[in-house]
Amino acid sequence: MRVVALVESVDHVCCRYRVAAFRAALAAHGHSLDIRPLPRTTFGRLGIGLNLNADAVLVQRKLLPPWAIALLRRRVPRLIFDFDDAVWLRDSYSPHGFEDPKRTHRFKATIAACDLVVAGNEYLAAEARCYTHADRVIVIPTCVDTEKYPVTVQEQRDHLRLVWVGSRSTLRGLEQFTPVLSTIGRLIPGVRLKLVCDRFLRIPDLPIEECPWEQASEATEIAAADVGIGWVPDDPWSAGKCGLKIIQYQAAGLPVIANPVGVQSEMVRDWETGFLASTTEEWVSAVSRLAGDVELRQRLGAAGRRQVQDRYSVAAGGRAWFAALHRLRIEPVRKSG
Repeated sequence: MRVVALVESVDHVCCRYRVAAFRAALAAHGHSLDIRPLPRTTFGRLGIGLNLNADAVLVQRKLLPPWAIALLRRRVPRLIFDFDDAVWLRDSYSPHGFEDPKRTHRFKATIAACDLVVAGNEYLAAEARCYTHADRVIVIPTCVDTEKYPVTVQEQRDHLRLVWVGSRSTLRGLEQFTPVLSTIGRLIPGVRLKLVCDRFLRIPDLPIEECPWEQASEATEIAAADVGIGWVPDDPWSAGKCGLKIIQYQAAGLPVIANPVGVQSEMVRDWETGFLASTTEEWVSAVSRLAGDVELRQRLGAAGRRQVQDRYSVAAGGRAWFAALHRLRIEPVRKSG
């Protein structure tokens, strides 16, 4: 099957991890994947779907106007929508609140038009099932290539390196979490925070190691730390996040501390792959335990990496995509008026 993916940007993190990552895996099963940018102008969108020569077209995350998705539906034999955020809502930092009638209308139209909807987690899938047949909606988590993440042996030393990875947009969440991080730095000797990002912040009482984000070195920089941390606001937008940070930490064999929001509650399990923490006291306790027990860090990190290999690796995701495309290929082509 020839699949053409239409994406906002070929360099965007969503395209890299949820589309481009599976090109080789799909090719191994006889499918081809061509990635193209979505037209941005109204004039360009008038021609959407023309001359693609595709068996299936995948729209990645972008909610097009209903008239554009209707044009695309009529022009392609099979239509797929892939998303990894609660795109029918505004995000956690919008001054206008979460509800957005325009986004919701576009989301409904997109889901209803598609032959297959691929959601990054069950929370997103449940929303999609409200607007189409349930059997058209599947869950494929965001995945990473574990071979790119070196695993280092945890060592006992006089300092503990926490690590957080992200972009300046998600750094806003970490800014809300700075009072807890400051308390950790004040109460636990030798703790420091490595920020792998394109912007940095200052946290009282907690030394910051600034590490400019680069795609080529991201995995290695994460693996060089001791403990990964994940914190997101407890709200409807964050409930739809797919936990990429957590997956990256675990792929590198790091234990993880995270707050129990959305998929973080599934990925991080107390005393198995890390610790879930809500209050300042729970965060301080979790960091203190890991700071003083190198064997515990090693055991939790190894379990997390096995979890990624089983459920969140490109190999696992590639198998899920192959099964979905196989089913799509043998189903009758959907007619559109």
